[in-house]
Amino acid sequence: MGSAAVKALNGVSLKISPGEFIAIMGSSGSGKSTLMHVLGLLDRPDSGSYYLGKREITNLLDEEFSSLRNGIIGFVFQQFHLLPRMSALENAELPLIYAGKRHLKEKARKELNEVGLGDRLYHRPNELSGGQQQRVAIARSLVNDPFIILADEPTGNLDSKSKEEIINILKKLNAKGKTVVIVTHEKEVAMCARRIIRMRDGQIISDEPGQSIEESSGDIPAETGIIGQILSKPNFVSGEIKFLDYLRQAGSAMFAHKMRSLLSILGVLIGVAAVIAMLAVGRGAKESIERQLMSLGSNLLAIRPGSSRVHGVAMEAGAVTRFNFSDVEEISKLRDEVARIYPSVTGRGQIVFANNNWNTQVEGVGVDYALMRSAVPFIGRFFTEQEIRTRDKVALLGLTVARELFGDSNPVGQTIKINLINFKVIGVLPEKGAGGWHDQDDIVVIPITTAMYRVFGKQYIDSIYVEAKSADLLDSAQESISKAIIKQHRLGKDEEDSFQIRNMADIKNMFEATTRTMSLLLGTIAAISLLVGGIGVMNIMLVSVTERTREIGLRKAIGANDKDIMAQFLIESVLMSLIGGIAGVIFGCAIAGLITSFAGWAVKVSLSSIFLATTFSLIVGIIFGLWPAQKAAKLNPIEALRYE
Repeated sequence: MGSAAVKALNGVSLKISPGEFIAIMGSSGSGKSTLMHVLGLLDRPDSGSYYLGKREITNLLDEEFSSLRNGIIGFVFQQFHLLPRMSALENAELPLIYAGKRHLKEKARKELNEVGLGDRLYHRPNELSGGQQQRVAIARSLVNDPFIILADEPTGNLDSKSKEEIINILKKLNAKGKTVVIVTHEKEVAMCARRIIRMRDGQIISDEPGQSIEESSGDIPAETGIIGQILSKPNFVSGEIKFLDYLRQAGSAMFAHKMRSLLSILGVLIGVAAVIAMLAVGRGAKESIERQLMSLGSNLLAIRPGSSRVHGVAMEAGAVTRFNFSDVEEISKLRDEVARIYPSVTGRGQIVFANNNWNTQVEGVGVDYALMRSAVPFIGRFFTEQEIRTRDKVALLGLTVARELFGDSNPVGQTIKINLINFKVIGVLPEKGAGGWHDQDDIVVIPITTAMYRVFGKQYIDSIYVEAKSADLLDSAQESISKAIIKQHRLGKDEEDSFQIRNMADIKNMFEATTRTMSLLLGTIAAISLLVGGIGVMNIMLVSVTERTREIGLRKAIGANDKDIMAQFLIESVLMSLIGGIAGVIFGCAIAGLITSFAGWAVKVSLSSIFLATTFSLIVGIIFGLWPAQKAAKLNPIEALRYE
């Protein structure tokens, strides 16, 4: 006690023979309860020896002590220690779980019938009287057919009638051959025993016969052989049975504390749902950008006039270098590196059909535009080289323009006006979607010559687009094109910046890197929320360990070892996390759907993100359930049983 050593037992020497009925008496602090704890293998003596039969067991492992408690000792406590969420039958079955004998649960029913509770099997402790609760505790102590019954103040909380009933039950058990040891301070209870031991200050001061002279009529077991069998029995034999029982009890504990469990599950649910939704947004954004980049074409180089400086003054774009068809022809000669090429001019146009009109972007292009920009019309056709040479007034509409002017009608063959000039619609371009604030389907495509000379009155090409034969040739193609333009326009050293060649692969890589960063950021934020949910699980489990301290003490007393307790609480933690994870996946998918419906964002839930989130929730359950489970497993059974 503090720094001072207190000897709860001092020089005690005691022999108990099979079939005896012993009462241990003494005032509070005399050491009688400590002696019972040592006899019941709940505590170890600091020195001396403990023989069970002819076998010394003083130095056995805690796990071996647990097996012996479960197999040969039955405990009856003053406070009953029944689990409130379980029925009388389920309470009586508890020792069978740790013996791997749950399939013998009829034994529990039989013992309850023996103590007169056959009609109260499914009643919970709060529906039973004190005497009935103690009889359930006795049935629980008998379910594994132990040799020794240890009863700590079994009548202390009972009225006189219930007290008499319990004493009679203990007498009958002793008459059947059970060794019965009761700790009591009541003289009339002690006098029912055949041997009375009195203690004071940790020592036995008297050991004398009681008034009862009934002899045991049962067979006295050869306990030494049984002890060897119990200690040699491998634990893994009943591992699967135990796991199913732990799972059942974890579910029972969760249902017993519905609100607490719900809050734990909710924390994991929100975390997993956030992971699913955030990753879906990130993946959807990535695929959306990839689709938009694909619509720009692959292995693409964009050539545009730049702004040169003359005497330190920046000129407007195209002031030095203006592109024309001879540039297109010169670049197309680079056949080793260039696969396709098309020129482009752009401007705004007012499009009119009947009573409908729409202002949109009008782009004049060459015939390779369709293949290079993945713009082969899904209705109608693209224009030909002949139509470019003859400056035909034909047009292809983007989906947005077609919808605004024609609704659901087919526009092919209809005549529209572009800046008051009649054009025949020959096709509708495939859908490409919106990129930021720019709608790629809000466009009208016409032949390059028609756009330059009939619509915009331009003499020069705005830009040239080139498709390299492969991604590996992009750099060399860019260099060759640059040399060709410099040579074509006879540009000096100070004029070489008068045009720009942009590698669309670089833009693609930049977008992909940005998307990856965004996905990582969203995933990290979601993971943090899942981490917070895990901390919530841990807090709830720590509260649960504290609240169920006496339950843990009881389980250890009836045969649960540290691994059993740890496994049970860990399974409970993982079960809550798994339920939260599964619900989170469903909720996250629903959120992703709502984002698509209301915000119009592109989202995609992948199997990998579902697997990742579910696995992460399980890991959270294991990691954050480990500490509470270890804390529960390390509890001292004696201190746990006394916890208030």
